[in-house]
Order: sequence, then C-alpha cells, then structure tokens
Amino acid sequence: MTGLSTILIAVGLFLAGGAYSFGRQQLPKGVVVLLAGAAAMCLVAGVLRIQGIWE
Repeated sequence: MTGLSTILIAVGLFLAGGAYSFGRQQLPKGVVVLLAGAAAMCLVAGVLRIQGIWE
C-alpha cells in the first residue's frame, strides 16, 4: 500500500513542477490547469492512501 502511495505522491509532485514550469513559460492556461488538476488528484490520492482512508 505504501509503494503505490509513494508513486502517486512522486507523480503528483512531478506534475506540479511541470505545471509551474509551463506557467512560467506562458503556455496556454488550459495546459497549466490540466496539469495542476492532475497533480492535485495524485497528491490527494497518495495522502489518503497513506492515512488509510481510501484503499
């Protein structure tokens, strides 16, 4: 269970970094919003799995 949680958090941080980078490069807002949303979902899922709320 913690292996998948770690992967979800790592992917979420990677996507958040991509969203930040794309935002700084003035790419279309839709791409930035899509990456930020995906990052948020991965991070929340990872944290919920660690806490045992969502299995």
